[in-house]
Amino acid sequence: MNLPLWINGQPVRGTGEIARENPADPSEQVGTVRTADAALTGEAVGAAAAAFAGWARVPVAERVARVTEAIVETSTANGERGPLLSRELGKVIGDVQGELGFALALARYDGPVAERLCADRVLHDDEGTLITTADPYGVIAAITPWNAPVILAALKVVPGLMTGNTMVVKGSPLAPLAVTDFLSQVARRLPDGVLNVVNGGADVGQALVGDPRVAKVSFTGGLATARHIAATAAEHVRPTVMELGGNDAAIFLPDADLDVATLQRAVFGSFLTSGQVCMAIKRLLVPAARRDEFVEAYLEAARRVLRVGDPLDPRSTMGPVISREHQQRLTGLVQSARDAGATVHELGVYEPSSDDGYWVRPTLVLGLDDRHPLVADEQFGPTVPLLTYDSVDEAVARANGVDQALASSVWSADEQRAVAVARRLDAGFTFINCHNRAGTSLRASFGGRRHSGHGREFGEAGVAEYVQSHSINSPAAIRENRALGNAYPVPAAAG
Repeated sequence: MNLPLWINGQPVRGTGEIARENPADPSEQVGTVRTADAALTGEAVGAAAAAFAGWARVPVAERVARVTEAIVETSTANGERGPLLSRELGKVIGDVQGELGFALALARYDGPVAERLCADRVLHDDEGTLITTADPYGVIAAITPWNAPVILAALKVVPGLMTGNTMVVKGSPLAPLAVTDFLSQVARRLPDGVLNVVNGGADVGQALVGDPRVAKVSFTGGLATARHIAATAAEHVRPTVMELGGNDAAIFLPDADLDVATLQRAVFGSFLTSGQVCMAIKRLLVPAARRDEFVEAYLEAARRVLRVGDPLDPRSTMGPVISREHQQRLTGLVQSARDAGATVHELGVYEPSSDDGYWVRPTLVLGLDDRHPLVADEQFGPTVPLLTYDSVDEAVARANGVDQALASSVWSADEQRAVAVARRLDAGFTFINCHNRAGTSLRASFGGRRHSGHGREFGEAGVAEYVQSHSINSPAAIRENRALGNAYPVPAAAG
């Protein structure tokens, strides 16, 4: 498999290629994608810019229908696309099937929202007539990561296109195959230039973000890259959406249920996609008096549901991590915890399908303080520290004591008590008695605070990121010649 770029309605060979190996068996090359350079990236932006006016004039209901139909038709090949995504990413096949079905579910949710948001709002009253329109920005540059490539591209492409923008999407070099295939198949079903797909490294991303024809940037990824994108966007006073990582705390209150079902949700909250999820549980905060009880229940839950093995085996619930570099960083992090005197519990059933894959044994780590890197920083892998607390006030303070404020969760037998604690957490999203994908909703906006970024995806707020308001005001006082040209606006008289 050698996938081209997709620019202005045509496959483009590009200037180089990226090869992707199978993380479960690095000797297997899964496929390649062609790469762009600055000139080809500029062509993609130019195609999107040329297509914008025509696409924006298409009535919103028709845009919604065309985007949805394109995704429906493209999704018919998900049965073949699934093993490809699993092999390039190391994600287990059950997880992959859910990911590939997401775009269609999102399109069906976002369509009515886009139609509602794009409708003019007209107000007639004593002050006059106010018309507020919701207009697309223009060309959107979307830069997406490797850990859920199709989901995270869909979260930008679906609302972006439905609201009348045109787009250039650049995926990650670490998982470019399935998302390039998916987006190219969607693009070929839309007018030329409306959706363009480029691949490459940081140079391509820089050329894309720095192009003056780009009206807005939507980025999901790491903090270091976000800072570079923000600096470049600032030169053009360009708005951005930034969905970054999180050091997400799960607070188990003193009355939390520790039954099998609850702890299984907690285990999956950390270890789905081998822990390589921005909103995964990164810290477990447990009452000191219940530590031993919690550990025993957690280990049993992990034994039941965590099975590390061949990603294509439907019995596997966890595969390898994305790269050798990531594997070495994570194993080094766990070893540093051991060296610091921590207790490391190995979890689940561990049956790697090869000797040389990027496997990491999932672990629960006890006995670290908040300054250790495994606690203080986002691990982004299959290891999670358990921390104990003596009061809920302490737990809240420690949960809030990090810069990456993306998600959090509160676990309690009393839902109202959990919500009361959740209100005290400084995070963009808080789950109740669950965490990670089990607690997300298409209607619930998602995004971070501080070093976890700004802007929102999902829900009405996620669609609203792709429109900008335009107020058209006809004051009654001017129309009736009752005001001087320099008058200040005042509220209409009551009654």
